[in-house]
Amino acid sequence: MAYIKKVRGHEPSIGENTFVAETAVVVGDVTVGRDCSIWFNAVLRGDVNKIVIGDRTNIQDGVVLHTTFDQAPKPSQTIIGDDVSVGHNAIIHGARIGNSVLIGMGATILDNAVVPDGCIVAANALVLSNAQLEPNSLYAGIPAKRIREVTPEQRQHIIDRTARDYQLYASWYSADEE
Repeated sequence: MAYIKKVRGHEPSIGENTFVAETAVVVGDVTVGRDCSIWFNAVLRGDVNKIVIGDRTNIQDGVVLHTTFDQAPKPSQTIIGDDVSVGHNAIIHGARIGNSVLIGMGATILDNAVVPDGCIVAANALVLSNAQLEPNSLYAGIPAKRIREVTPEQRQHIIDRTARDYQLYASWYSADEE
């Protein structure tokens, strides 16, 4: 059973039809939308500030979501939109992620960065604090730089398909519990 814990008076809220793997950790001020999946060894640590995840979003194995303390000089919250895929071992620390975004495996998104709708952040990319990315764009590198626009075909075949696939994968685990 997943480790879900109330911290500082904040109890996590998990949306309807959301799969949370047995080894996932969800603590504090965390709100997860409907039809999401939180995979093995993912850590959603809303102990020092808020984490909000939209609908149909998948947080894959080993992902860490955290924030900066709400009473710090520059606090941050992690806000993730709908239909987002956060790849294995990625780190999102106090950033805002739009809708229909793919965060690649091992990518790091730092405090108060904004990744708008339709973006792909490549595997192992580093999005620096306070970065303001352009919508519908591919970013890669350390630090992440804009490579080019994401085409409608790429959005459909990479971003949208990955989000849908993870809904399917999560359904396999729910079916096995019956």
